Amino acid sequence: MVKLNKIYTRTGDKGDTGLVGGERRPKYDLRVKAYGTVDEANSFIGVARLHDGAKTYDINLKRIQHDLFDLGADLSTVYAKGEDKALRIASKQVVRLEQEIDLMNEWLTPLDSFVLPGGSAFAAHLHLARTVVRRAERIVCELAEKEKINPFAIEYLNRLSDFLFVLSRVANNNGAADVLWEPGINR
Repeated sequence: MVKLNKIYTRTGDKGDTGLVGGERRPKYDLRVKAYGTVDEANSFIGVARLHDGAKTYDINLKRIQHDLFDLGADLSTVYAKGEDKALRIASKQVVRLEQEIDLMNEWLTPLDSFVLPGGSAFAAHLHLARTVVRRAERIVCELAEKEKINPFAIEYLNRLSDFLFVLSRVANNNGAADVLWEPGINR
């Protein structure tokens, strides 16, 4: 379990940080960027949860925030030789997101255009969280080219961005208040 008695340690004052297991990496390291961006996405989900419209889905969003801490732990732990006992994102967490997406999507009219981020304030914050999740996904994909990572990490981020998109449509009166892209409107 995590125990934080002292918040500042001064161990990162020279531009590096510790991974789970004690290995030190520069703060600009791809692995550090990956879990840092996951943390950023988690913060934006926290902001989205503040909206009145979030109440119906607050349990889902809170569960996702816990998942994102699991994902941060996963990404901050390099695979060890031999048996790996680290906390890792599991396939059932990906499947749960897929099931929740399918339930929400049942009520939505199919799209015939892209949706501009916005509509309600809740939807706008979900779109912001979605774009940060997409950035985290890109960084994790790049990390996967260089180091071994849990493949469910990428799957989870991919589904999470889909979940946030679908929930943003639900937040926009089940898509009725979506702001649709009109190609070439300003030419």
